[in-house]
Amino acid sequence: MTAGLLTGGTTFVGRRLELSTARRMLFTSRLLTLTGPGGVGKTRLAQRIAETVQNAFPDGVEVVELAALENADLLEATIAASLGLRDAAPDPMKVMVDYLSGKRMLLVLDNCEHLRTGCACLVDRLLRAAPRLRLLVTSRHTLGVYGEQVLAVPSLSVPEPGHTLREIARHDSVRLFVERAARVLPGFTLTTGNMAHVVHVAQRLEGIPLAIELAAARLHTSSLEQLARELDERFDVLAADAPDALPRHRTLRATMDWSFGLCSAGERRLWARLSMFPGGFDLDTVEGVCTGEGIASPQVLDLLAGLVDKSVLVGERRDGAVRYRMLESLRAYGGERLPPADRRLLRSRYVHHYRDLVETHRIDRIVPDQLERYRLLRRELPNVRAALQACLGDPRLALVGLGTASAMWCFWMLVGSLAEGRYWLERGLELVPDRGRARATALWVDSMLALRQGDVEAALPRLQECLVLVRQGGYEHILPYAIRTAGVAAFSTGDARRGLELLRESLDLHRALDDVDGTMFNLYFAAAYGSIEDPRLAAEFGEELLTLCDRHHALVTRAYAQLALGVARWSLGDCSRAEALVTEATEFTGRIEDRWCLTQCLEVLAWVAGARGDQERAAGLLGAAHALWQAVGAAPERLCYHATWHEHCAEQARGVLGQRAFERAFQGGTRLGQERAVSYATEGG
Repeated sequence: MTAGLLTGGTTFVGRRLELSTARRMLFTSRLLTLTGPGGVGKTRLAQRIAETVQNAFPDGVEVVELAALENADLLEATIAASLGLRDAAPDPMKVMVDYLSGKRMLLVLDNCEHLRTGCACLVDRLLRAAPRLRLLVTSRHTLGVYGEQVLAVPSLSVPEPGHTLREIARHDSVRLFVERAARVLPGFTLTTGNMAHVVHVAQRLEGIPLAIELAAARLHTSSLEQLARELDERFDVLAADAPDALPRHRTLRATMDWSFGLCSAGERRLWARLSMFPGGFDLDTVEGVCTGEGIASPQVLDLLAGLVDKSVLVGERRDGAVRYRMLESLRAYGGERLPPADRRLLRSRYVHHYRDLVETHRIDRIVPDQLERYRLLRRELPNVRAALQACLGDPRLALVGLGTASAMWCFWMLVGSLAEGRYWLERGLELVPDRGRARATALWVDSMLALRQGDVEAALPRLQECLVLVRQGGYEHILPYAIRTAGVAAFSTGDARRGLELLRESLDLHRALDDVDGTMFNLYFAAAYGSIEDPRLAAEFGEELLTLCDRHHALVTRAYAQLALGVARWSLGDCSRAEALVTEATEFTGRIEDRWCLTQCLEVLAWVAGARGDQERAAGLLGAAHALWQAVGAAPERLCYHATWHEHCAEQARGVLGQRAFERAFQGGTRLGQERAVSYATEGG
């Protein structure tokens, strides 16, 4: 059994004037900000605008939701990740600027008010660096950026009493109320018998969309006449305290107060507690975090259903399960209603819940559900961020936060959120000076992320501290990971022989400890990086890794095994096997949008095309890979096992085709886009 559902796919009502005005302003200005109080409908209007203008932007429309982001320090990394960019370079802003500089696209930043200063700086820099980019922003306040055009989003139009039924029905506030009422009472329509009450409700609520939706939800238990009377009683009390007409933000506040008061004691308590979740939640999470102190586990489902019925929550069914979320205005209101004692109690539960979730769904494990774990962590990332932030603010939880950030090392690498991973690790290391296991683990993880970004200067001191700490503390289970990181560091500094020696030493230690998961990743690094020093040995490691992945049905790691083995077989001159392996990896990584692995696969397939004499195809694939190298903030020259072959492939294609033909094919590849690039690489078109 699941609680009642109200899907997020509600219809868009009215706003013709605002839509036409916004479209006109957007095409005469590069920055348009929709302003207005909470609940007035800025987000839905922005989404509708984006839908109507998308064909005018060849490079697409990207919507970035910022309501769930509570840490301004992560603004750049979050937007870059939403654009599908991996911050393989230390500066995610530079990656974003490079990627957007030539794009003709619309970027929508939704809910910027709590990050106003950071958003203003970011928007200003993007506008200067990307001359064809346009931005649509929603915020309760303007950004104050040069060239900003502002459209104040008004409430929906409200009819005056005494109009005809036809005239009343044309007003957007009435249309919205009737549409939402019909969801609660199927068959509900505007009639001459009810139009006076509908007009009265719309007037009382001043046409504010969120207030209208909350009121319409009340028709589950009240008649329309009773609803109008309840609103009168509630607003008359407020008007007695403030004789002047209520400003619109007070009208919404009054409506939320009214809705809160109509909830049962349990629903009110749960509403307040659920405000802790910026990224939504499911039934199990609510039962694990929010129960006790007035809420029993058996009550939770009914309480959730009650809040859905009152339009406080939205329930969305995905993959057979229901996930709930709360509009940001209602979440902020709930946060105000959360007693300090409850907040302190729930903070620890919340942090430990997400620590356990991360540990249970680690993707550095060779398990059949790697892909499902990856998707779950992506979905829960806003909540995990909130847990990590809570740990930074409470010394008693700092150790938990450091362990959580470390356990996500493979996730940070796979999604490309290297800067964010380092942010949490380095803040945590500042708070946990204790020279124990947690610090030792965090040190090698931070070093590995820095190496992936090419930040060797920052990586080496962390790694050195880790090695000293591990050996002094006798942490034998951490030692192989530290030595493995040292091997990657050696390759990064040009000492391939030493790098392979360290990777082999680390591999022996993992095997001695019967650490299958550690062995898996060690085999990958040894196969990929080792191909430049000893390709035959690297191929043996790659074959072993592929067999291991097949045995455990580890699909995500299997693609990396195919890539690493493909590079090793290529280095041995086995072009056919390399092509077969990497083509299959390309298809898979394209489907799951793992750009790091996909980029490298396209690069290898360019080498294969060149070796087969198809230099035009090689140049096109180099161009497609180049676009993705830009997106991931990296370059083939920065990976030792790509650098030499990349240069050889490009020189060969340029020599055969000539500079002009090479550039034409190369630029054609850069314009393919990810989906067409995958198709071109795997199907030849």
